[in-house]
Amino acid sequence: MATAVSTPDPSKRVEEEDPSILETTAEELAPLYRQMLAIRRMEEAAAKAYSQGKIGGFLHLIIGQEAVCVGATAAIGHDDYVVATYREHGHAYAKGVGARPILAELYGKKTGVVKGLGGSMHIFDKATNFLGGYGIVGGHVPIAAGAAFASKYRGDGRVVLCFFGEGASTIGGFAEGLALAALWKLPVVLICENNQYSMGTPTYRSLAVEDVSLRALAHGMARDRFDGDDVIKVKRRVAEAVERARTTGEPTLVEVVTYRFRGHSMSDPGLYRTKDEVEEWKRRDPLSRSRERLLELGMTEGKLDELEADVKAEIEDAVKFAEDSEAADEYRKYVVKE
Repeated sequence: MATAVSTPDPSKRVEEEDPSILETTAEELAPLYRQMLAIRRMEEAAAKAYSQGKIGGFLHLIIGQEAVCVGATAAIGHDDYVVATYREHGHAYAKGVGARPILAELYGKKTGVVKGLGGSMHIFDKATNFLGGYGIVGGHVPIAAGAAFASKYRGDGRVVLCFFGEGASTIGGFAEGLALAALWKLPVVLICENNQYSMGTPTYRSLAVEDVSLRALAHGMARDRFDGDDVIKVKRRVAEAVERARTTGEPTLVEVVTYRFRGHSMSDPGLYRTKDEVEEWKRRDPLSRSRERLLELGMTEGKLDELEADVKAEIEDAVKFAEDSEAADEYRKYVVKE
């Protein structure tokens, strides 16, 4: 009889971090909190517009996972690349794409970041080196490896961040991208956003070994694994992998344990999870944690109110911009009823 494999504790890090990496200042944390809050409000606005029939197609929200894309992207520079999945609105915003063109894209408008022809799952922006959201699960990992190969070939010192979910780690494209990154020593940081559900399937039903970062060992690749509810922790830990990629050209597989507060998409009510489970994770909300930390660091309630009011105004402006913009020709053909 086969011996059962012991599955690692999903919350256990590869190694405990030095507590000093969590030290920060209000000057560092405030802009990260603002980015996370803007993404949260943008996603909420998108959800409302979708429920009103103003956004068509699919819509996958990142609510609850904001610290991962914001913290990781804060560890790279403007010239570095980001490749993401179809749950990519927050990643695009963190990379520098504005709320106006993102929401206009979701609305299918000509003023969208790809002129309304990509929609929610296919945002792309050359100006910020955001190399796209991709709808094929795991299929974008080799694309990220290709971008990293190009950077290595040119010798331009750029690093690629590639985001994917734990469900993608069972897909052939992921295995191929991982193998090539290790074999050719490519400057790519592969970030598994483990939100613990592949659509509606929990990790214990989809992964024989729930620690995705262990896949790195088969390739002699560096790995890391940690919780993603502290944006400063994410920034620091990903920065280590980015530095490795930039200085040695070697890749890292990073697994960040996180959680989405809503269903897989707007059509998913998420009934496979208990209310108690969701509420337990909401108590670890990265936005609430960051706000409390800012107060501890001396930022006043008045300053936080100003920041939050500024975010509200930004997203309200972006919604109005999207609604007032002209529909893309193809979108009008198939969706808009004259």
